[in-house]
Amino acid sequence: MSQDSKAWGGRFSEATDAFVEAFTASVAFDQRLYPFDIQGSIAHANMLAKVGTLTDDERQSIVSGLTRIHKEIAAGEFTWSVSREDVHMNIESRLVELIGDTGKKLHTGRSRNDQVATDMRLYLRHEIDALLALEQQLLEAILDLAAEHTDTIMPGFTHLQAAQPITFGHHLLAWFEMLVRDRQRLSECRARVNQLPLGSAALAGTTFPLDRAMVAEELGFEGVCENSLDAVSDRDFIIEFCAVASLTMTHFSRWSEELVLWMSQQFSFIDLPDRFCTGSSIMPQKKNPDVPELIRGKSARVIGSLMSLLTLMKGQPLAYNKDNQEDKEPLFDAVDTLRDTLTALNGMVPAIEPNIENMRKAAAAGFTTATDLADYLVRVGIPFRDAHEVVGQTVAYAIREQKPLDELTLPELQQFCQLIDDSVFEVLTLQGSVAARDHFGATAPAQVSAAINRARKRIS
Repeated sequence: MSQDSKAWGGRFSEATDAFVEAFTASVAFDQRLYPFDIQGSIAHANMLAKVGTLTDDERQSIVSGLTRIHKEIAAGEFTWSVSREDVHMNIESRLVELIGDTGKKLHTGRSRNDQVATDMRLYLRHEIDALLALEQQLLEAILDLAAEHTDTIMPGFTHLQAAQPITFGHHLLAWFEMLVRDRQRLSECRARVNQLPLGSAALAGTTFPLDRAMVAEELGFEGVCENSLDAVSDRDFIIEFCAVASLTMTHFSRWSEELVLWMSQQFSFIDLPDRFCTGSSIMPQKKNPDVPELIRGKSARVIGSLMSLLTLMKGQPLAYNKDNQEDKEPLFDAVDTLRDTLTALNGMVPAIEPNIENMRKAAAAGFTTATDLADYLVRVGIPFRDAHEVVGQTVAYAIREQKPLDELTLPELQQFCQLIDDSVFEVLTLQGSVAARDHFGATAPAQVSAAINRARKRIS
């Protein structure tokens, strides 16, 4: 097969226009599929030999040739050609160059339609496994950091206003819960990715006696796609991955927004090592949290990939259409972005340095124990709505006096409610506030420690 010949060229009477050839080629980006294309082709050749379509000598020749091609590509010695359109035809053409006409028999019983669908599933399964490992590492890093700060008090926020005191460990466990759901979704996505489309051929199956179960077993697929039309045209598995990746990146963007806020002078809750920050070209005093800012920004890329794929598929009739060539770049970009973000977070999260005293001061400054005072009043017999009113008046007084609640005297507190006694001061301190929230899922240090222990078992 010459470099310029086309696998489909017999029907055509003139050469492809040079622009059209370049416009329709995908080899510039789909060549990253080469290990999976070769893996699928070897399994297909083994199956063809088993069912008698290839001799064992032909099978051995094909496998040997494909193995050599894999080594050539890995070593950077392979010449990719736009005229050969895609990764599949580049590899097949080189195989024919190496072993002659026997290489042309490899495509028996398959089409590029089911071939590329198989390659994409093998590729995505491989990448998901790598991403799951990175997510596991990050989950462990979050738990390790949380375990160091089960007693570190900070303000919890609603509407970005200081609301109630919490522990930093409890806040980090909220990150953990986000990511553990993301990891569950990714694992569930993997199961739907891991189905074999090969054997569906162009759209209707083939007249050759294929053993699809054998191929599925050799390639590690959990099952075989049931319908040939759906198998060659389905890109749900790619869209689902990008949906999972988009939600994961949205969570990372939220974390990053908090890191950016916490590093600001206005908060000064944490510091990040210099290796995760950059400076300003004009303001020498600046230390910019560029890594979390960029993670926040890169979430848009992954969400954009999801939107591109949904739009790509929404108007396609069955079965395969050339439109589907456009599925690869959004997927590749989403995979790369999520992997790079996880790598960055795995370096950055363990390096977070909390400014413990600043966190405590911020928690003390925002009247964050006001709810504890209201709860105290309810326990001494005042209806909650009345207690809410009393505490509102008390806070207004404390603001005028420029005092935190725990520095008000008993007579000052009793002017708003005579039922208050000395025991109130046990709930107005920051430590008392967090310790009082001592139930499953709450912020008390004992509960945070227990939650960390449960979390380690959940991900073990």
